[in-house]
Amino acid sequence: IMTKNELKYYSLLLQKKHRREENKFLVEGIKLITEALNSNYVCEKVFYTNAFFENNLDKINFLKSFDISIEQITRKDIERLSDVKSPQEIVGVFQIKNNLHSKAISNFIVALENINDPGNFGTIIRNCDWFGVETIIASDDCAEIYSPKVIRASAGSVFHLNVIEENNFIDSLINYKNEGYKIYCSDINGKNLDKILFNDKKIISLSNEANGPSQTLLNLSDEIITIPKKGKAESLNVANASAIILYELTK
Repeated sequence: IMTKNELKYYSLLLQKKHRREENKFLVEGIKLITEALNSNYVCEKVFYTNAFFENNLDKINFLKSFDISIEQITRKDIERLSDVKSPQEIVGVFQIKNNLHSKAISNFIVALENINDPGNFGTIIRNCDWFGVETIIASDDCAEIYSPKVIRASAGSVFHLNVIEENNFIDSLINYKNEGYKIYCSDINGKNLDKILFNDKKIISLSNEANGPSQTLLNLSDEIITIPKKGKAESLNVANASAIILYELTK
């Protein structure tokens, strides 16, 4: 039976500070838990309610096949482990994979500057996964990869990709430029992206839609690209823009 101290400990993982201190994060829902397990994330524990047990015996047996600790707890306790009002009936505790300062090995990288909305960040990760982009570099002012909102918005794609959190975002891009990568910065004012011949080794950068790319990033970029506007909208949602750009570059 889960103790009060255990419940407090695991519920604190809803906060970024505690996720980083403990190197653990929470995953809610059987679909996302399955994605994490199949992506070789180390699972510490899975908590589920009686309602989940009664309706999902096959899923319980599936979890047991991974030789992980699973424990039944009350609905009230599950609510303490969730950041939504109507949580699913199952939550897993996983270890964070440390991607800080790891190196990209692919020729096509997506770089994200100050994408601080978790929904946009997670959706971009999902789009990258769909279009076969394996590596994302994220500046330290982006939303956090292991926040429940980002995980949900990514629909589990966060577990498939190499998402590198970069404390020195610009320095990192300079290093890639020195290795022969060309940087293409998406902005509202730029060259029509279907008129550009892209280098084999390329970095596509996307920035916060309210602020646009930083001047430092613009100065560093080899080309400023844009999706041509037909109507009167002031701007395009950055996650939607990412899908259009990735489609163009991978078709």
